[in-house]
Amino acid sequence: MTRLYLDTEFTQLNRFTYRLISLALVSSDGQEFYVELADNWTEDECSDFTHSIVLPQLDLPQHGKSTEQARLDLLSFLRLVGSAEIISDAMAWDWPLLLWLAGSPGLPEGIEAGTFPAAIQSDIEELDDAPHHALLDARQLAETIERHIHCSSPRDRNE
Repeated sequence: MTRLYLDTEFTQLNRFTYRLISLALVSSDGQEFYVELADNWTEDECSDFTHSIVLPQLDLPQHGKSTEQARLDLLSFLRLVGSAEIISDAMAWDWPLLLWLAGSPGLPEGIEAGTFPAAIQSDIEELDDAPHHALLDARQLAETIERHIHCSSPRDRNE
């Protein structure tokens, strides 16, 4: 089963009112999905942190899409990936936004929530320096976890 690493950027740290700005999925085999929503949020809804850190990194002319188009592209990407578990270092924030973007059809069959590997907690500090750009953060998460998985495989321990 493929592992997909999820990261999102959103307007503010309020689970009742936060709105999706950008979303990225990076697969364990290097496939990527990235979108910035052009019609789902306004600058007035954004926290100071989002204004100063997240918004300057956006490239709406290149990556911006309507929510409707982003939804179609997301579902198409997930169908192409097939069976996958989705892992995030902030599942309580990211997963609801992924489900929201997937819309009423929901996630395709075979796509499920994964769990953040408990054994990697010691390496979590690497993720603290994330740039707060959904695609870059998802890449960093993928690289950190994949490195851990490959370094701790049984083949590597039998030296």
